[in-house]
Amino acid sequence: MKTMTILVIEDDKAIQNLIRTALELNDYKSIIAGSGEASLQSLLSYNPDVLLLDLGLPDMDGVNLIQKIRSWSNIPILVISARQEDQDKISALDAGADDYLTKPFSVDEMLARIRVIIRRVSLDHQQVDQKARLYENGKMLIDYAAGCAYIDQQEIHLTPNEYKLLCVLAKNSGKVLTHNYLCNAIWGNGYDVTSLRVFMTTLRKKIEKADPDHHYIQTHIGVGYRMVQVS
Repeated sequence: MKTMTILVIEDDKAIQNLIRTALELNDYKSIIAGSGEASLQSLLSYNPDVLLLDLGLPDMDGVNLIQKIRSWSNIPILVISARQEDQDKISALDAGADDYLTKPFSVDEMLARIRVIIRRVSLDHQQVDQKARLYENGKMLIDYAAGCAYIDQQEIHLTPNEYKLLCVLAKNSGKVLTHNYLCNAIWGNGYDVTSLRVFMTTLRKKIEKADPDHHYIQTHIGVGYRMVQVS
């Protein structure tokens, strides 16, 4: 099995050492960069699998760095930052981050978030052709070609907007999607968080009625929603 390489962009030496030790004890290879410019060079030189990013860098803001990276790379980005305001999380996620962890953080939670990201990327690579037509998650199946969704082989009868919402979440499974992202994906430039919450509520009720044992959609209060991969 390939050893995953993780680029850690963090200027605090103590946190660098903590993250490096945790990664190496769990069989990941780590590369440390203490600034935005150094991280761009390392990204090009080492082609890492995952990027851990602190937003408060000495030479540039982390959100601007995410935007630069997203202009040419789809590498998964997990933000680890002391910024705890919802707007900071929204800005990072809208810029292209995959997930957001606030400091101080649990090492176990960081490792769990990394595992989720790696599983999602692995599934993306293995199921490129299948995912163009089908999405499977626990008892849920979405047939994109037919425009239908099923739980335990029984069709869930969704409105057009509920189905659009489910598909956007499924196609970004494992990623936190902000209210802004979801509204733009469903209504174009119209930004209507109230409508989004209404459709999310009705969508969840239909899914949970069909499969009460699993919670497929996770709420990130004040930020957005995530499709969770269930067993």
